[in-house]
Amino acid sequence: MKITIDTDSKELSVSEGETSRVYDLFSKEAFERIARLWVDVGWVRKYSYGFSWLGRPIIQLPDDMVRIQEAIFQVHPDVIIETGIAHGGSLIFYSSLFELMGNGRVIGIDIEIREHNRVAIEAHPMFHRITMVEGSSIAPDVVAKVKAMIKPTDKVMLILDSNHSKAHVAAELEAYSDLVTPGSFILSQDGLMKLVAGMPRTQPDWIWDNPISANEAFLAKHQEFELRLPDRLFDERWRPRIHASPRRMDAAQAVTLCLLRIVLALGALCVGRGSLAVYAMIWTVYSVTTRSAAIP
Repeated sequence: MKITIDTDSKELSVSEGETSRVYDLFSKEAFERIARLWVDVGWVRKYSYGFSWLGRPIIQLPDDMVRIQEAIFQVHPDVIIETGIAHGGSLIFYSSLFELMGNGRVIGIDIEIREHNRVAIEAHPMFHRITMVEGSSIAPDVVAKVKAMIKPTDKVMLILDSNHSKAHVAAELEAYSDLVTPGSFILSQDGLMKLVAGMPRTQPDWIWDNPISANEAFLAKHQEFELRLPDRLFDERWRPRIHASPRRMDAAQAVTLCLLRIVLALGALCVGRGSLAVYAMIWTVYSVTTRSAAIP
């Protein structure tokens, strides 16, 4: 595939074999093509390895962190179970959200918690909301230990971010999915392995050996779960945008506009504030019809 970005003509061209497409550079389609390329390049450049949260390294994309925050605030879980600790940045991130929300605790599981990471996490101001469990996340004794920490009334969210092989993620899903409260989420991390397969720093089998493959197999067997994104509480990405430059009106339009103003003004004087609202609405509608509209 060949992608050409022409900033002079403000166009993005995509050539795949015998097929070629040209998009407005500021269109939704062009944005998605560029974003997809950004994922590949960001993976190779280890972009997600350059961030921290409240002093601890966090190997996450900032966009993902914001979306995870939206899911956590939407659900308000009492407990987040996270497999995979590494430097502890994610544990600190989730616990700091709970601190702001006034409730919640995080259980982190890792097959090896390195001593310097353990010391730093335990010294952190958010540690009072964190419990760490060392051992394989799919080992029966570890699973039993974690389940013993969950109260019957707890609202639970599950985040899988340890070994990302299909087999391991599948085993984690089977081990912990029964703890997830109806209306809550399982967040299965690093599905981008399938997307970046073939790039540097990947393995050939990533095209099938990835969390997405495990998720699909799990969903095929568990009808009580569905694949969906958390609701967007605020989204103005692709709303029509009205330009501020008015078009020139011809004589008939000008006369019509003057008459409309007079009629609406007289109506407002006679009836009162109720008509003023109608006046404002009609004037807005008419003003919009005399301006050029563009959808990005």
